[in-house]
Amino acid sequence: MKVRVVLIGHFIDRFGFKERELELPSPCQFRDVAAALKLRKIPHVAAKDGVGIRPSQLLADGDRVIIAPVFSGG
Repeated sequence: MKVRVVLIGHFIDRFGFKERELELPSPCQFRDVAAALKLRKIPHVAAKDGVGIRPSQLLADGDRVIIAPVFSGG
């Protein structure tokens, strides 16, 4: 199955792309996307359809996931 990943902030430079389609086995959870990108130990937030998702969130073929680093400060 294919999942489109969109990165935000310094993740674009860190991972070398802004948007990419990943081919993953089905069924797929967000944790599989995070593992493919080696994100597990890097603080991040993710959303699908404008709603935050957890690592166990099931994804469907063609889903678009946005991943951003954790921001803080003011």
